[in-house]
Amino acid sequence: MNRESCVAADRRDPLSAFRAEFVLPEGILYFDGNSLGPRPVRSLERARSVVADEWGSGLIRSWNDADWFTLPSRLGDKVSRLIGAADGETVVTDTTTLNIFKTLAAAIRIQDVRDPSRRVLLSERDNFPTDLYIAEGLIEFIDRGYELRLVDGPDDLAGALGPDVAVVLLSHVNYRTGAMFDLAASTSVIHEAGSLVVWDLAHSAGAVPLDLTGADADFAVGCTYKYLNGGPGSPAFLWVNPRHHDDFRQPLSGWWGHARPFAMEPSFEPHVGIQRFLCGTQPVVSMSLAECGLDIALRADPLVIRHKSIELSNLFIALVEERCGSHPLTLITPRDPAARGSHVSFRHPEGYAVMQALIAHGVIGDYREPEVLRFGITPLYLGYTDVWDAVEILRDLLDTGAWDRPEFYARTAVT
Repeated sequence: MNRESCVAADRRDPLSAFRAEFVLPEGILYFDGNSLGPRPVRSLERARSVVADEWGSGLIRSWNDADWFTLPSRLGDKVSRLIGAADGETVVTDTTTLNIFKTLAAAIRIQDVRDPSRRVLLSERDNFPTDLYIAEGLIEFIDRGYELRLVDGPDDLAGALGPDVAVVLLSHVNYRTGAMFDLAASTSVIHEAGSLVVWDLAHSAGAVPLDLTGADADFAVGCTYKYLNGGPGSPAFLWVNPRHHDDFRQPLSGWWGHARPFAMEPSFEPHVGIQRFLCGTQPVVSMSLAECGLDIALRADPLVIRHKSIELSNLFIALVEERCGSHPLTLITPRDPAARGSHVSFRHPEGYAVMQALIAHGVIGDYREPEVLRFGITPLYLGYTDVWDAVEILRDLLDTGAWDRPEFYARTAVT
């Protein structure tokens, strides 16, 4: 392995043309697309059009003339093509956190009708905190004797299932370690135990191939601002298996989920399809910008993305262990590519300071407690040479001790 071989690999890369689709500042190696994807080039013109023309000139007429009203469903159908679903099964709306609340509540209601003796919600101890917080809050809110049970990882899932488990809430790819559940196999095990499953796809949509239909999953949620490059805080998505469309209910019965929202009827009648998971008026500007990232993702072959992701991840791990091996770095991401998503994480006793030093020297990753340096491997705009150069900067910082400076220990609000 050397820089010249990485340059040669970049020349052969079938995804290399996608780099030009994104705004990437000069001198920056961006390894944080697993947290916030960079801006698509087209988004600036799209924002100008939405603000200046559709809002500025069209005013309220644009709900019809610019087709604002159907954005959640139109974008949802695009997301469906990325997650192995069909038209009419997905909406883009609200945040991942809110969508977890809605799907978890809907799943509990379905199970309560089928078997009211099931009173356990099952999740992973290292799940993304918002997932666990929502589960805790929902249990407290409904106040009907439910409990949250936590497992330590994929190997413990089957043993924790039983006749008391109603719903399982899992992140497909772990936000900290990058460890990935086998979606189809895990769903099958959950169903065999009589439970329903809600999958959080925040760290997998746009990064790894997904087939929710083939896996026969029940519910799924995810965000559009990571690997789908929708912009900071862009709306999330929500998918429901069609076999639940006739019997699911969600607690946030807002007017956009009504069968006839502009009939202005005094009682709620849910929409017959996935639109019943909508709540209130949608954020048109951010939703319109999210479409730019979705359109890019739809033009790329997910299998080619996955192949390059594995190659870049393997290269990153190998280079860190070879060139930084004398330093206290511990890989916490699975070595088996089939068991990981598209980010790589190492622990270092002073991980926060090391990451701040990297950022100051042009390598942008992020930090997660405890001690975790996290690097997003995003194949649409990262190349093999980027990986080599990033590891060289890391090696130099560690070898020279340049990371060990007071300013790099100062904590910021967002890590």
